[in-house]
Amino acid sequence: MAAETRPHAAFFRQSGWLMIANVGSGVMMYAVHLLNKKIPPEQYGIFGVLLAVAMFVPSMPLQMVLAQQTAQALATDRKRELAGIIRLAWLGTFGLCLLLALGTFIWQKDILAGWQITNPADLWITVFVVLFSFWLPMFWGVLQGQQNFLWFGWTYIFNGIGRLGIASFLVLALGAYAGGMMLGVCLGLAVGVGVAVWQTRSLWLLHAQPFDWRSLLKQIIPLMLGFAAVQFFFTADTMFVKAYFSGDDAAFYVSAGTLSRGLMWLVVPLATVMFPKIVHSVARSEKSNLLGVVLLGTAILAAGGAVGLTILGPWVVKLAYSKQYVSVAAAVLPWYAWAMVPLSLAYALVNNLMARSQFGVVPVLLLLAAAYGIALTQFHDTLITVLRTLGVFNLLLLGACALFTWGIKGKAVTENRE
Repeated sequence: MAAETRPHAAFFRQSGWLMIANVGSGVMMYAVHLLNKKIPPEQYGIFGVLLAVAMFVPSMPLQMVLAQQTAQALATDRKRELAGIIRLAWLGTFGLCLLLALGTFIWQKDILAGWQITNPADLWITVFVVLFSFWLPMFWGVLQGQQNFLWFGWTYIFNGIGRLGIASFLVLALGAYAGGMMLGVCLGLAVGVGVAVWQTRSLWLLHAQPFDWRSLLKQIIPLMLGFAAVQFFFTADTMFVKAYFSGDDAAFYVSAGTLSRGLMWLVVPLATVMFPKIVHSVARSEKSNLLGVVLLGTAILAAGGAVGLTILGPWVVKLAYSKQYVSVAAAVLPWYAWAMVPLSLAYALVNNLMARSQFGVVPVLLLLAAAYGIALTQFHDTLITVLRTLGVFNLLLLGACALFTWGIKGKAVTENRE
Protein backbone atom coordinates (compact mmCIF):
# COMPACT_ATOMS: atom_id res chain seq x y z
CA MET A 1 0.00 0.00 0.00
CA ALA A 2 2.81 2.42 0.84
CA ALA A 3 4.43 1.83 -2.55
CA GLU A 4 1.13 2.59 -4.29
CA THR A 5 0.67 5.87 -2.44
CA ARG A 6 4.16 7.16 -3.18
CA PRO A 7 3.40 8.34 -6.75
CA HIS A 8 0.30 10.20 -5.54
CA ALA A 9 2.26 11.72 -2.66
CA ALA A 10 4.86 13.02 -5.13
CA PHE A 11 2.07 14.30 -7.38
CA PHE A 12 0.42 16.28 -4.58
CA ARG A 13 3.76 17.63 -3.37
CA GLN A 14 4.76 18.79 -6.86
CA SER A 15 1.37 20.18 -7.81
CA GLY A 16 1.11 21.85 -4.39
CA TRP A 17 4.42 23.64 -4.93
CA LEU A 18 3.39 24.68 -8.44
CA MET A 19 0.08 25.90 -7.08
CA ILE A 20 1.90 28.05 -4.51
CA ALA A 21 4.29 29.37 -7.16
CA ASN A 22 1.50 29.93 -9.67
CA VAL A 23 -0.72 31.74 -7.19
CA GLY A 24 2.20 33.80 -5.87
CA SER A 25 3.25 34.75 -9.37
CA GLY A 26 -0.36 35.33 -10.35
CA VAL A 27 -0.93 37.67 -7.42
CA MET A 28 2.10 39.71 -8.46
CA MET A 29 0.98 39.75 -12.08
CA TYR A 30 -2.50 40.73 -10.98
CA ALA A 31 -1.04 43.47 -8.80
CA VAL A 32 0.26 45.06 -12.00
CA HIS A 33 -3.37 45.65 -12.92
CA LEU A 34 -3.84 47.68 -9.72
CA LEU A 35 -1.80 50.35 -11.46
CA ASN A 36 -4.96 51.08 -13.44
CA LYS A 37 -5.81 53.59 -10.71
CA LYS A 38 -2.79 55.66 -11.75
CA ILE A 39 -3.46 55.75 -15.49
CA PRO A 40 -6.46 56.79 -17.64
CA PRO A 41 -9.04 54.05 -18.42
CA GLU A 42 -8.26 54.17 -22.15
CA GLN A 43 -4.59 53.51 -21.38
CA TYR A 44 -5.53 50.52 -19.25
CA GLY A 45 -7.65 49.29 -22.15
CA ILE A 46 -4.59 49.57 -24.41
CA PHE A 47 -2.55 47.61 -21.88
CA GLY A 48 -5.26 44.94 -21.82
CA VAL A 49 -5.31 44.45 -25.57
CA LEU A 50 -1.51 44.46 -25.88
CA LEU A 51 -1.34 41.88 -23.11
CA ALA A 52 -3.96 39.85 -24.95
CA VAL A 53 -1.74 39.91 -28.05
CA ALA A 54 1.02 38.31 -26.00
CA MET A 55 -1.49 35.82 -24.58
CA PHE A 56 -2.48 34.97 -28.15
CA VAL A 57 1.03 33.66 -28.84
CA PRO A 58 0.74 29.85 -29.06
CA SER A 59 2.52 29.50 -25.74
CA MET A 60 0.41 26.59 -24.60
CA PRO A 61 1.10 24.49 -27.75
CA LEU A 62 4.82 25.29 -27.58
CA GLN A 63 5.06 24.32 -23.92
CA MET A 64 3.14 21.10 -24.33
CA VAL A 65 5.06 19.99 -27.43
CA LEU A 66 8.40 20.50 -25.66
CA ALA A 67 7.04 18.88 -22.49
CA GLN A 68 5.86 15.85 -24.45
CA GLN A 69 9.08 15.53 -26.42
CA THR A 70 11.24 15.96 -23.32
CA ALA A 71 9.30 13.44 -21.22
CA GLN A 72 9.28 10.94 -24.06
CA ALA A 73 12.98 11.43 -24.85
CA LEU A 74 13.98 10.94 -21.22
CA ALA A 75 11.80 7.82 -20.94
CA THR A 76 13.36 6.31 -24.10
CA ASP A 77 16.94 7.66 -23.70
CA ARG A 78 16.94 10.01 -26.71
CA LYS A 79 18.49 13.08 -25.11
CA ARG A 80 20.71 13.98 -28.07
CA GLU A 81 17.75 13.94 -30.46
CA LEU A 82 15.93 16.18 -27.99
CA ALA A 83 18.83 18.67 -28.04
CA GLY A 84 18.35 19.11 -31.79
CA ILE A 85 14.60 19.58 -31.37
CA ILE A 86 15.06 22.26 -28.70
CA ARG A 87 17.58 24.21 -30.80
CA LEU A 88 15.35 23.99 -33.87
CA ALA A 89 12.36 25.32 -31.93
CA TRP A 90 14.48 28.14 -30.49
CA LEU A 91 15.72 29.22 -33.92
CA GLY A 92 12.30 28.82 -35.53
CA THR A 93 10.51 31.03 -33.01
CA PHE A 94 13.19 33.70 -33.41
CA GLY A 95 12.57 33.67 -37.16
CA LEU A 96 8.82 34.04 -36.61
CA CYS A 97 9.39 37.08 -34.42
CA LEU A 98 11.57 38.67 -37.08
CA LEU A 99 8.63 38.29 -39.49
CA LEU A 100 6.32 39.78 -36.86
CA ALA A 101 8.64 42.78 -36.49
CA LEU A 102 8.64 43.27 -40.27
CA GLY A 103 4.85 43.10 -40.41
CA THR A 104 4.58 45.56 -37.52
CA PHE A 105 6.86 47.98 -39.36
CA ILE A 106 4.83 47.73 -42.59
CA TRP A 107 1.33 47.96 -41.05
CA GLN A 108 2.13 50.07 -38.00
CA LYS A 109 -0.32 52.88 -38.81
CA ASP A 110 -3.21 50.49 -39.38
CA ILE A 111 -2.52 48.60 -36.15
CA LEU A 112 -2.26 51.80 -34.11
CA ALA A 113 -5.55 53.07 -35.54
CA GLY A 114 -7.40 49.77 -35.19
CA TRP A 115 -6.43 49.25 -31.58
CA GLN A 116 -6.63 52.95 -30.64
CA ILE A 117 -2.98 53.01 -29.53
CA THR A 118 -1.47 56.49 -29.23
CA ASN A 119 2.21 55.68 -28.66
CA PRO A 120 4.06 53.53 -31.27
CA ALA A 121 6.65 52.57 -28.61
CA ASP A 122 3.93 50.56 -26.84
CA LEU A 123 3.56 48.45 -29.96
CA TRP A 124 7.29 47.81 -30.33
CA ILE A 125 7.66 46.82 -26.68
CA THR A 126 4.91 44.28 -27.39
CA VAL A 127 7.01 42.77 -30.20
CA PHE A 128 9.69 41.90 -27.63
CA VAL A 129 7.00 40.66 -25.24
CA VAL A 130 5.88 38.30 -27.99
CA LEU A 131 9.46 37.07 -28.51
CA PHE A 132 9.90 36.19 -24.83
CA SER A 133 6.35 34.80 -24.78
CA PHE A 134 7.56 32.27 -27.35
CA TRP A 135 10.73 31.38 -25.50
CA LEU A 136 9.48 31.11 -21.92
CA PRO A 137 6.87 28.40 -22.60
CA MET A 138 9.39 26.50 -24.71
CA PHE A 139 11.76 26.15 -21.79
CA TRP A 140 8.89 25.72 -19.38
CA GLY A 141 8.02 22.71 -21.50
CA VAL A 142 11.53 21.30 -21.13
CA LEU A 143 11.42 21.81 -17.35
CA GLN A 144 7.96 20.24 -17.25
CA GLY A 145 9.09 17.25 -19.30
CA GLN A 146 12.08 16.82 -16.96
CA GLN A 147 9.61 16.99 -14.07
CA ASN A 148 11.88 19.70 -12.64
CA PHE A 149 8.93 21.36 -10.97
CA LEU A 150 11.09 23.12 -8.38
CA TRP A 151 12.69 25.45 -10.92
CA PHE A 152 9.56 25.50 -13.04
CA GLY A 153 7.85 27.12 -10.07
CA TRP A 154 10.69 29.54 -9.44
CA THR A 155 10.52 30.82 -13.03
CA TYR A 156 6.88 31.71 -12.36
CA ILE A 157 7.88 33.67 -9.28
CA PHE A 158 10.83 35.49 -10.89
CA ASN A 159 8.60 36.44 -13.82
CA GLY A 160 6.01 37.90 -11.44
CA ILE A 161 8.55 39.79 -9.34
CA GLY A 162 10.17 41.33 -12.41
CA ARG A 163 6.85 42.30 -13.95
CA LEU A 164 5.44 43.95 -10.84
CA GLY A 165 8.62 45.66 -9.69
CA ILE A 166 9.54 47.22 -13.01
CA ALA A 167 6.00 48.21 -13.99
CA SER A 168 5.37 49.80 -10.59
CA PHE A 169 8.58 51.82 -10.77
CA LEU A 170 7.86 53.08 -14.28
CA VAL A 171 4.24 54.03 -13.57
CA LEU A 172 4.54 55.37 -10.02
CA ALA A 173 7.97 56.98 -10.19
CA LEU A 174 8.23 58.02 -13.84
CA GLY A 175 4.57 58.55 -14.75
CA ALA A 176 4.49 55.96 -17.53
CA TYR A 177 1.22 54.57 -18.89
CA ALA A 178 0.47 51.40 -20.89
CA GLY A 179 3.98 51.29 -22.35
CA GLY A 180 5.58 51.25 -18.90
CA MET A 181 3.33 48.40 -17.79
CA MET A 182 4.18 46.46 -20.95
CA LEU A 183 7.90 47.06 -20.37
CA GLY A 184 7.49 45.49 -16.94
CA VAL A 185 5.83 42.49 -18.59
CA CYS A 186 8.69 42.28 -21.10
CA LEU A 187 11.52 42.36 -18.57
CA GLY A 188 9.74 39.98 -16.20
CA LEU A 189 9.46 37.48 -19.05
CA ALA A 190 13.14 38.01 -19.88
CA VAL A 191 14.14 37.09 -16.32
CA GLY A 192 12.00 33.96 -16.44
CA VAL A 193 13.52 32.95 -19.77
CA GLY A 194 17.03 33.40 -18.45
CA VAL A 195 16.41 31.15 -15.43
CA ALA A 196 14.67 28.46 -17.51
CA VAL A 197 17.40 28.45 -20.17
CA TRP A 198 20.09 28.03 -17.51
CA GLN A 199 18.29 25.23 -15.71
CA THR A 200 17.79 23.21 -18.92
CA ARG A 201 21.30 23.67 -20.32
CA SER A 202 22.22 20.04 -19.59
CA LEU A 203 19.86 19.03 -22.40
CA TRP A 204 20.11 21.68 -25.10
CA LEU A 205 23.93 21.91 -24.86
CA LEU A 206 24.32 18.22 -25.74
CA HIS A 207 25.74 17.28 -29.12
CA ALA A 208 22.62 16.95 -31.26
CA GLN A 209 21.76 13.81 -33.20
CA PRO A 210 19.41 13.56 -36.21
CA PHE A 211 15.80 12.70 -35.44
CA ASP A 212 12.96 11.14 -37.41
CA TRP A 213 11.16 14.09 -39.01
CA ARG A 214 8.07 12.13 -40.02
CA SER A 215 7.57 10.64 -36.60
CA LEU A 216 8.13 14.04 -34.98
CA LEU A 217 5.64 15.82 -37.23
CA LYS A 218 3.00 13.15 -36.61
CA GLN A 219 3.22 14.03 -32.93
CA ILE A 220 3.81 17.75 -32.82
CA ILE A 221 1.30 18.87 -35.48
CA PRO A 222 -1.79 17.51 -33.68
CA LEU A 223 -0.34 18.63 -30.34
CA MET A 224 0.17 22.17 -31.64
CA LEU A 225 -3.26 22.34 -33.25
CA GLY A 226 -5.09 20.85 -30.27
CA PHE A 227 -3.56 23.12 -27.68
CA ALA A 228 -3.79 26.13 -30.03
CA ALA A 229 -7.54 25.57 -30.22
CA VAL A 230 -7.77 25.44 -26.42
CA GLN A 231 -5.65 28.58 -26.08
CA PHE A 232 -8.05 30.35 -28.45
CA PHE A 233 -10.81 29.72 -25.92
CA PHE A 234 -8.62 31.28 -23.22
CA THR A 235 -7.82 34.51 -25.07
CA ALA A 236 -10.09 35.31 -28.01
CA ASP A 237 -12.87 37.08 -26.12
CA THR A 238 -10.62 39.97 -25.00
CA MET A 239 -9.44 40.58 -28.57
CA PHE A 240 -13.00 40.69 -29.89
CA VAL A 241 -14.22 42.93 -27.06
CA LYS A 242 -11.47 45.43 -27.82
CA ALA A 243 -12.53 45.47 -31.48
CA TYR A 244 -16.27 45.87 -30.86
CA PHE A 245 -16.52 47.99 -27.71
CA SER A 246 -15.28 51.37 -26.52
CA GLY A 247 -11.98 51.78 -24.72
CA ASP A 248 -13.70 52.16 -21.33
CA ASP A 249 -15.89 49.07 -21.80
CA ALA A 250 -12.85 47.07 -22.87
CA ALA A 251 -11.05 48.21 -19.72
CA PHE A 252 -13.97 47.12 -17.52
CA TYR A 253 -14.06 43.75 -19.30
CA VAL A 254 -10.30 43.27 -18.91
CA SER A 255 -10.63 43.87 -15.17
CA ALA A 256 -13.30 41.16 -14.81
CA GLY A 257 -11.33 38.81 -17.05
CA THR A 258 -8.18 39.27 -15.01
CA LEU A 259 -9.97 38.27 -11.81
CA SER A 260 -11.79 35.33 -13.41
CA ARG A 261 -8.72 33.92 -15.12
CA GLY A 262 -7.12 33.94 -11.70
CA LEU A 263 -9.05 30.70 -11.14
CA MET A 264 -6.69 29.08 -13.61
CA TRP A 265 -3.76 29.85 -11.29
CA LEU A 266 -5.23 27.26 -8.94
CA VAL A 267 -6.18 24.49 -11.35
CA VAL A 268 -3.55 24.56 -14.12
CA PRO A 269 -0.75 23.11 -11.90
CA LEU A 270 -2.71 19.87 -11.51
CA ALA A 271 -2.76 19.23 -15.26
CA THR A 272 0.80 20.55 -15.60
CA VAL A 273 2.17 17.89 -13.25
CA MET A 274 -0.09 15.18 -14.69
CA PHE A 275 0.95 15.64 -18.33
CA PRO A 276 4.62 14.48 -18.29
CA LYS A 277 3.79 11.66 -15.88
CA ILE A 278 1.21 10.27 -18.31
CA VAL A 279 3.59 10.72 -21.28
CA HIS A 280 6.25 8.84 -19.32
CA SER A 281 3.78 6.08 -18.38
CA VAL A 282 2.59 5.67 -21.98
CA ALA A 283 6.17 5.55 -23.31
CA ARG A 284 6.95 2.74 -20.84
CA SER A 285 3.55 1.01 -21.21
CA GLU A 286 2.69 1.66 -17.57
CA LYS A 287 -0.76 2.39 -16.14
CA SER A 288 -1.70 5.77 -14.64
CA ASN A 289 -4.86 6.74 -12.74
CA LEU A 290 -4.04 10.41 -12.18
CA LEU A 291 -6.85 11.77 -14.36
CA GLY A 292 -9.58 11.14 -11.78
CA VAL A 293 -7.58 12.88 -9.06
CA VAL A 294 -6.88 15.86 -11.33
CA LEU A 295 -10.52 16.20 -12.41
CA LEU A 296 -11.81 16.10 -8.85
CA GLY A 297 -9.29 18.67 -7.68
CA THR A 298 -9.98 20.90 -10.68
CA ALA A 299 -13.75 20.78 -10.15
CA ILE A 300 -13.49 21.65 -6.46
CA LEU A 301 -11.01 24.49 -6.90
CA ALA A 302 -12.66 26.04 -9.98
CA ALA A 303 -16.21 25.86 -8.64
CA GLY A 304 -15.13 27.14 -5.23
CA GLY A 305 -13.33 30.06 -6.83
CA ALA A 306 -16.34 30.89 -8.99
CA VAL A 307 -18.63 30.90 -5.93
CA GLY A 308 -16.19 33.21 -4.15
CA LEU A 309 -16.04 35.68 -7.05
CA THR A 310 -19.83 35.61 -7.45
CA ILE A 311 -20.37 36.52 -3.79
CA LEU A 312 -17.42 38.84 -3.25
CA GLY A 313 -17.14 40.22 -6.80
CA PRO A 314 -18.38 43.80 -6.21
CA TRP A 315 -16.15 44.17 -3.13
CA VAL A 316 -13.10 42.76 -4.93
CA VAL A 317 -13.59 45.04 -7.93
CA LYS A 318 -14.05 48.06 -5.65
CA LEU A 319 -10.88 47.16 -3.76
CA ALA A 320 -8.75 46.53 -6.85
CA TYR A 321 -10.02 49.11 -9.33
CA SER A 322 -11.28 52.67 -9.52
CA LYS A 323 -14.93 53.39 -8.67
CA GLN A 324 -15.85 53.77 -12.33
CA TYR A 325 -15.06 50.07 -12.90
CA VAL A 326 -17.36 48.71 -10.21
CA SER A 327 -20.80 48.73 -11.85
CA VAL A 328 -19.82 47.14 -15.16
CA ALA A 329 -17.02 44.84 -13.98
CA ALA A 330 -19.02 43.52 -11.02
CA ALA A 331 -21.98 42.77 -13.30
CA VAL A 332 -19.97 40.68 -15.74
CA LEU A 333 -17.71 39.01 -13.16
CA PRO A 334 -20.08 36.14 -12.18
CA TRP A 335 -20.65 35.28 -15.84
CA TYR A 336 -16.93 35.31 -16.49
CA ALA A 337 -16.04 33.26 -13.40
CA TRP A 338 -18.52 30.48 -14.12
CA ALA A 339 -17.50 30.35 -17.79
CA MET A 340 -14.01 29.42 -16.58
CA VAL A 341 -15.21 26.29 -14.74
CA PRO A 342 -15.99 24.11 -17.80
CA LEU A 343 -12.89 25.48 -19.51
CA SER A 344 -10.75 24.37 -16.55
CA LEU A 345 -12.19 20.84 -16.67
CA ALA A 346 -11.81 20.69 -20.45
CA TYR A 347 -8.17 21.72 -20.11
CA ALA A 348 -7.49 18.78 -17.80
CA LEU A 349 -9.15 16.37 -20.24
CA VAL A 350 -7.24 17.78 -23.21
CA ASN A 351 -3.96 17.30 -21.34
CA ASN A 352 -4.85 13.67 -20.72
CA LEU A 353 -5.84 13.02 -24.34
CA MET A 354 -2.78 14.73 -25.78
CA ALA A 355 -0.42 13.00 -23.34
CA ARG A 356 -1.79 9.67 -24.52
CA SER A 357 -1.45 10.75 -28.19
CA GLN A 358 -5.21 10.31 -28.68
CA PHE A 359 -5.43 12.91 -31.41
CA GLY A 360 -8.87 12.05 -32.77
CA VAL A 361 -10.29 14.93 -30.73
CA VAL A 362 -8.12 17.53 -32.49
CA PRO A 363 -10.38 18.14 -35.56
CA VAL A 364 -13.33 18.64 -33.21
CA LEU A 365 -11.35 21.15 -31.12
CA LEU A 366 -10.45 23.10 -34.25
CA LEU A 367 -14.06 23.13 -35.48
CA LEU A 368 -15.29 24.35 -32.10
CA ALA A 369 -12.64 27.09 -32.00
CA ALA A 370 -13.61 28.25 -35.51
CA ALA A 371 -17.31 28.22 -34.62
CA TYR A 372 -16.56 30.15 -31.43
CA GLY A 373 -14.67 32.81 -33.37
CA ILE A 374 -17.52 33.16 -35.86
CA ALA A 375 -20.06 33.35 -33.03
CA LEU A 376 -18.16 36.21 -31.40
CA THR A 377 -18.42 38.20 -34.62
CA GLN A 378 -22.20 37.77 -34.55
CA PHE A 379 -23.16 37.91 -30.87
CA HIS A 380 -21.60 40.93 -29.22
CA ASP A 381 -24.40 43.41 -28.54
CA THR A 382 -23.42 43.52 -24.84
CA LEU A 383 -20.53 42.29 -22.71
CA ILE A 384 -22.89 39.74 -21.12
CA THR A 385 -23.70 38.35 -24.58
CA VAL A 386 -19.99 37.83 -25.23
CA LEU A 387 -19.65 35.93 -21.95
CA ARG A 388 -22.75 33.82 -22.63
CA THR A 389 -21.18 32.86 -25.95
CA LEU A 390 -17.94 32.00 -24.14
CA GLY A 391 -19.80 29.91 -21.58
CA VAL A 392 -21.80 27.96 -24.17
CA PHE A 393 -18.74 27.09 -26.22
CA ASN A 394 -16.73 26.16 -23.13
CA LEU A 395 -19.49 23.67 -22.25
CA LEU A 396 -19.36 22.30 -25.80
CA LEU A 397 -15.59 21.99 -25.49
CA LEU A 398 -15.94 20.10 -22.21
CA GLY A 399 -18.55 17.80 -23.73
CA ALA A 400 -16.35 16.98 -26.72
CA CYS A 401 -13.34 16.23 -24.52
CA ALA A 402 -15.44 14.03 -22.22
CA LEU A 403 -16.80 12.12 -25.23
CA PHE A 404 -13.32 11.35 -26.52
CA THR A 405 -12.07 10.48 -23.04
CA TRP A 406 -14.76 7.99 -22.07
CA GLY A 407 -16.67 7.37 -25.30
CA ILE A 408 -14.95 7.65 -28.65
CA LYS A 409 -11.39 6.38 -28.46
CA GLY A 410 -9.20 8.41 -30.78
CA LYS A 411 -6.39 6.58 -32.52
CA ALA A 412 -3.19 6.94 -30.55
CA VAL A 413 -0.02 7.85 -32.42
CA THR A 414 2.89 5.76 -31.27
CA GLU A 415 6.47 5.43 -32.40
CA ASN A 416 7.95 2.16 -33.54
CA ARG A 417 11.45 2.00 -32.15
CA GLU A 418 13.90 -0.79 -32.42
